[in-house]
Amino acid sequence: MNRRAAFMFGSLLVVACASPKPLNVPPPTVALPASEVQIAKKGEGAVDTLFGTKVADPFRWLEAGDSDAAKKWTEEQNAHTRSVIDKIPGRDELKGKIREVLELGTLTAPRIRDGKRGVRSYFYTKRSGSQSQPVLYVRDGAFGKDRVLIDVPALSADGTTALDWWFPSWDGTLLAWGKSESGSEESVLHIRDVATGKDLPDLIERTKHASVAWLPDGKGFYYSRYPEKGMVPPGDEKYGSKIYFHTLGTDPKTDRVVFGEGRLKTDTPAVQITPNGRYVVVQVHEGWDKNEVYVQDRQKGPETPFVDVAVGKRALFEPIARDQKLYLLTNDGSPRYRLVETDYATPDSAHWKDVIPEGEDVLDSAAITRDEIIATFLHEASSRVERFTKDGKKKGGIGLPQIGSASVSAALGGGEAYVAFSSYAYPPEVFRVDLSLNAPVTHRAWERVGANFSAKDIEVSRLYATSKDGTKVPMFVVSKAGLKKDGTNSTILYGYGGFNINQTPMFSPRALSVVREGGVWVTAILRGGGEFGEAWHRAGMLEKKQNVFDDFIACAEQLVKEKITTSEHLAVMGGSNGGLLTSTVVTQRPDLFRAALSLVPLTDMLRYHRFRIGKLWVSEYGDPDDAAQFPFLYAYSPYHHVKSGTRYPSVLLTTAESDSRVDPMHAKKMAARLQAAQSDATRPILIRVETKAGHGAGKPVAKVAEELADELAFVFHELK
Repeated sequence: MNRRAAFMFGSLLVVACASPKPLNVPPPTVALPASEVQIAKKGEGAVDTLFGTKVADPFRWLEAGDSDAAKKWTEEQNAHTRSVIDKIPGRDELKGKIREVLELGTLTAPRIRDGKRGVRSYFYTKRSGSQSQPVLYVRDGAFGKDRVLIDVPALSADGTTALDWWFPSWDGTLLAWGKSESGSEESVLHIRDVATGKDLPDLIERTKHASVAWLPDGKGFYYSRYPEKGMVPPGDEKYGSKIYFHTLGTDPKTDRVVFGEGRLKTDTPAVQITPNGRYVVVQVHEGWDKNEVYVQDRQKGPETPFVDVAVGKRALFEPIARDQKLYLLTNDGSPRYRLVETDYATPDSAHWKDVIPEGEDVLDSAAITRDEIIATFLHEASSRVERFTKDGKKKGGIGLPQIGSASVSAALGGGEAYVAFSSYAYPPEVFRVDLSLNAPVTHRAWERVGANFSAKDIEVSRLYATSKDGTKVPMFVVSKAGLKKDGTNSTILYGYGGFNINQTPMFSPRALSVVREGGVWVTAILRGGGEFGEAWHRAGMLEKKQNVFDDFIACAEQLVKEKITTSEHLAVMGGSNGGLLTSTVVTQRPDLFRAALSLVPLTDMLRYHRFRIGKLWVSEYGDPDDAAQFPFLYAYSPYHHVKSGTRYPSVLLTTAESDSRVDPMHAKKMAARLQAAQSDATRPILIRVETKAGHGAGKPVAKVAEELADELAFVFHELK
């Protein structure tokens, strides 16, 4: 499922060697154009009057990233950051340790296709050892020999070409796949012949984050595509995705629009098709707590109108298209989700039938085969897996090795399922489950990475904090066994808290490395995520966003109260929406943390919607141009709450020029304002601006190791 995809930001590793006191590194003096000098001295810059409130924006000129002034500022900031981090003892040794942990690898569960000759094909990605990117493999037969289908590391000399997404045809003979450069995620769709490993001539541009649905005969497919520049108003080419149909061997310019005309430009459709090819199902993303579903009967002709399945409700619907029934995983009237089924002839909610009703745990995903349903649930933010008959009767659970994260894939024809599992100190492994057997279910290891890795001395525990409004907030605490609670532990508190995204115990080279070096890793389960259902999500969005910051602060205070750490040994970390989180708590409670890593963050919440794909986040954060929503955004926007003369923690902000999601201006403006305001010169404010990289997806291992060595050398130098 893609309903709540988790974001990963690499690994953390504690510096093992002793470190001196923090370096006295005042912010660099950057020469600005004469017109900007006076503005900077006054601390004003642009000043807007928004709904009667005067709002200063002294570093707005950094929004023009291509200007000579902004380029010079960025170059000098990068040089200054290098001059600081390169002096930290043990930085190069740290990079080597990070590389070792990263080389344990990554792994996905297979996507299974029933071939024409009765032999199933299994498509999956795996990265191990020194490979810069995951490789896409295909295996004929469950325990057949693997064959490299797309050798992603070989696509570029520096490893910055990425495999963004991939969709095998129903019979497994063809594969649609997306390729992009330098972390941009600006995909170009290719078609690979699985037998020969060669690409067909078909190339389709503007297929960022594409979904693809193949016809059963493999002669064509439905797919999502963004508009061309010049065909829409400037800037709108990053919005307005529509569903098209492509026939193999034809010019993509002649592809017809199937769905999306006349809809809001911020609507984002995805497409499925039933295995028999009769019904096309479209899911339209309209926000982080709302979407719609439509179905078309292809048997009635290509111009047949789409019929409403779920429309006009503030709820989420994840369709699963099967030949006889359409299934929907939904929180409509059930905040912890339920699975319903309906007939294609009468698909509206009046005819829905509960298959798996809402329970105490959050229903997270469902894999539906010919004979049964395998569902994953979240219990206290950790996975469990259950089997059900097609009419919803329980068949028993599938045991997991420990607290962790699981996803399931299954063959449509039944007989087998595959469980991908990992935990903080358990590298990714895929188990094959024989569904033909009655309980107890038998597992068989199918594929794994890090086979020689052992973490018997690492333990994972739960800890709870009480937020400002009395809400109980869980944390996963990862440490070596026998943790001494004497307040001296270097501790990293990580959080996200937004967009219905779950923070579950999955394998993290970052967390693992911290613990192996004697530190403590803590993941806070904050409101805004989906770990406890939609009510938990909505309690941390829009006007309730402050709850997320209160939760995070409460977790930090609890870690100090438990004597796991103290403020002098505590760092906070988060990326993207989590970067907004860390930047905000630094401005709200600068006394509570010694250091902060704010990775690819949002920081200016009054102008975020003007840049990159920011308009897509208005339903989560709010609209700063709305008089009713401006006040709660302005109340916490971190860039606007930096106060001169304050003793802030040491802060490292990171960003990337190719980031197509969060504009680099956020990190740049925040760094500039913190540098101007910082009262303690021994606590540096640094920014690292990466080139040939984006928001994080598709980043090669070598680049990740360099970035993490910088980030973690910095943060642990400050904590010791």
